[in-house]
Amino acid sequence: MSVTAAQGFRAAGVAAGLKSTGAPDVALIVNDGPSIAGAAVFTSNRVKAAPVVWSEQVVKAGLVQAVVLNSGGANACTGTEGFRNTHATAEKVAETLGLNAGEIVVASTGLIGVQLPMDRLLPGVDKAAAALSADGGEAAAIAIKTTDTVHKQSVVTDPAGWTVGGMAKGAGMLAPGLATMLVVLTTDAAVDAETLDAVLRGATHTTFDRIDSDGCMSTNDTVLLMASGASGVEPDLAAFAEAVRAVCGDLARQLIGDAEGASKDIRIDVAGAATEADALEVARSIARNNLFKCAVHGEDANWGRVLAAIGTTAATFDPDRLDVAFNGVWVCRDGFVGEDRELVDMTPRETHIVADLNAGEAAVTVWTNDLTADYVHENSAYSS
Repeated sequence: MSVTAAQGFRAAGVAAGLKSTGAPDVALIVNDGPSIAGAAVFTSNRVKAAPVVWSEQVVKAGLVQAVVLNSGGANACTGTEGFRNTHATAEKVAETLGLNAGEIVVASTGLIGVQLPMDRLLPGVDKAAAALSADGGEAAAIAIKTTDTVHKQSVVTDPAGWTVGGMAKGAGMLAPGLATMLVVLTTDAAVDAETLDAVLRGATHTTFDRIDSDGCMSTNDTVLLMASGASGVEPDLAAFAEAVRAVCGDLARQLIGDAEGASKDIRIDVAGAATEADALEVARSIARNNLFKCAVHGEDANWGRVLAAIGTTAATFDPDRLDVAFNGVWVCRDGFVGEDRELVDMTPRETHIVADLNAGEAAVTVWTNDLTADYVHENSAYSS
């Protein structure tokens, strides 16, 4: 049920004809309250889609009544007409449901630089509004897919009687920047907007901000958290923060698992760093190293490519103290040959890399995937 697992939410996903395939392409999620608290994080790309510009203003007041999403076009780099179309979409939702347009988040995904077909999108909003249901979470999750092969959902229910649910789309252009895809999270816990904002930023920092599929940051990234308060339960803050983090972490892992063309999911653990910033810089350098990603695709435990990636960073380390493990085998010790890399089993879908800098106590985890011919084909045959 994802976004409708929490009480107080209805959702729908419908086909409005935006996609030539006839697949669902418009999703609508409504918060029926009693609270309409909301918070969001957005792409840090300086080229921002019109829906991001609109929604950044909406969430400033901390009130979100609904979110409307379409997967038939990004509405990015579309000028003043694109922003007018975003405004018109919010106004249409407001008119149809009797809500306030200034409290409606708009999100889009798809091709950049093309105007949305409003003659199909606006009737699609009517269709979605008519289909709203407390069981509509899965339909909404399906409707936001683009190159995704599966829809992505996650739910955590606390024994105290409140729930956090979520859905996500994303299979490419996944790179750190607070948010890295379209995600909607809902909760029926009684939580104010200020708390939602703090919890969401904390969760994204260690989940969505630490997946890096291809080093490409989108213009449309949005992660939205809405609270209905319908459970009537004011949660323990630590428990609530952990539930939001768990849902975000699960969705982030699903995004990497569905990355375009990928055949390997790669977990990169950087340990022994002088600072967390150092660890993160090293992890991202490894994750974005195309030679390393190709080696993993070829099931080659080529630790030299890991060391070369580490060496491009400003992190504190001694090259003669670097240790690297592939799937539990320490193939590099003290910056030199360790155990025989032929001992490494590279056949599983998940590849685990540990890079120990031996320079401190800080550690981070970043997820990425291999670089395949299928990825190149998909991104040369599909405009995005």
